Amino acid sequence: MPAGVRGALVRSAPTNPIHPIGVLWLPADAPRLPLGRISLRWEEASCAGWDVTARLGLATTEVHLGSWHAAPDDWPHLVRPTVREVTGLCSALAVATAALNLSNRLAEL
Repeated sequence: MPAGVRGALVRSAPTNPIHPIGVLWLPADAPRLPLGRISLRWEEASCAGWDVTARLGLATTEVHLGSWHAAPDDWPHLVRPTVREVTGLCSALAVATAALNLSNRLAEL
């Protein structure tokens, strides 16, 4: 990873493993992750491969989503299912929250 970054913000996690996971670099001084966003951080493992960590932005904090220690060079294929599932879950929760808010507003009328 380049100097001055704390990870990469996941922009997209395509279902097709041929397509790469879309990311944007997160500057070291970036504020915490937005709600439902995932960041990836990777660095060379001490023995071989890569140590990869995923974090998830929640309403008031960031949480550890997963770690893959000494992952092989094709580690994006390894982490893709987790990133894809969590991205889908966050999208579903956003839709459910919007529907609940709309329902509450309509009930007040």
